[in-house]
Amino acid sequence: MSGQNHEHHHHVSTAGQLWAIATGLIILTIVTVVVAKFVPIPAPFDVVAAISIALVKAFLVAAFFMNLYWDTKFNAMLLIMGVAFFLLMVLITLLDTMFRNDIVPSF
Repeated sequence: MSGQNHEHHHHVSTAGQLWAIATGLIILTIVTVVVAKFVPIPAPFDVVAAISIALVKAFLVAAFFMNLYWDTKFNAMLLIMGVAFFLLMVLITLLDTMFRNDIVPSF
């Protein structure tokens, strides 16, 4: 045997860390509402702003509430590959919808 010690220690998040992340998520949700309702952003960029804030919130949830920040990189890779596969399937579906004929001309 090689005699190497392969212990894996689990990270235990403190209540302060979890409350800080939760507070950040609440603040980002308020920022999303303020940007959507009160900030006049031109048409394509309002969606970009909303998705950007949502991506930051998704990163916080995945990294800290799901403990991927402290976990093995393999689990983070699985999450990234799952999201990439989902986006690939959505993009392939959207490519198909660009070339369809309108069923009802009024739409």
